[in-house]
Amino acid sequence: MQKFFKIKSGDEDVVLPEPKRVGSVSIEEAIESRRSVRTFEKKPVTIEELSQILWAGQGEINEAGKRTAPSAGATYPIELYVVVANVNGLKQGIYYYNYEANSLKILKKGKFARQIRKAALDQESVENASLNIIVSAQFSRTESRYGSRAKRYVFMECGHVGQNIQLQATAIGLGSVIVGAFRDDEIKEAIGIKEDVLYVIPVGRYKSG
Repeated sequence: MQKFFKIKSGDEDVVLPEPKRVGSVSIEEAIESRRSVRTFEKKPVTIEELSQILWAGQGEINEAGKRTAPSAGATYPIELYVVVANVNGLKQGIYYYNYEANSLKILKKGKFARQIRKAALDQESVENASLNIIVSAQFSRTESRYGSRAKRYVFMECGHVGQNIQLQATAIGLGSVIVGAFRDDEIKEAIGIKEDVLYVIPVGRYKSG
């Protein structure tokens, strides 16, 4: 599939730990416990936890290339990017998630949480989270098969992905919140992409009290 960013020569993939297929929290428990969390501890998320969350959102589940979230006609318009601020084993920066290899490609190195917060109408949770998952979509992949009806299918798929991410985060003891209020062009510029941005999802450890 066509990608909409430039990879600098010399950049290497970060192979993520293999995600677990069996957990200790049931789907019923995760549904009951899930909440929108906007306040986070200044503690890192592990690379194993990040791998698990990304796999839940868009991971590959069989040799036929099917993924964890349903997609109309298996057109898979969704892409995931990660703005890393505090993840053990990863440098701060912006990464692209390669679902086929369960790996990350670093696109930009450095601190971007404040820039993403500014683009997200100054929502504090975006900057304070250990990471932000950016969910984007290339509508043309689905439009090529479904024409004008594709738009609703892509939005449905984005919802599936967001729900998977939130339930998985809950199941492994992390907090998250779905953010839909942001200036699209500023998020796209920060990441360096052309496709449409649909969600920003801050993820981190719960802050009690």
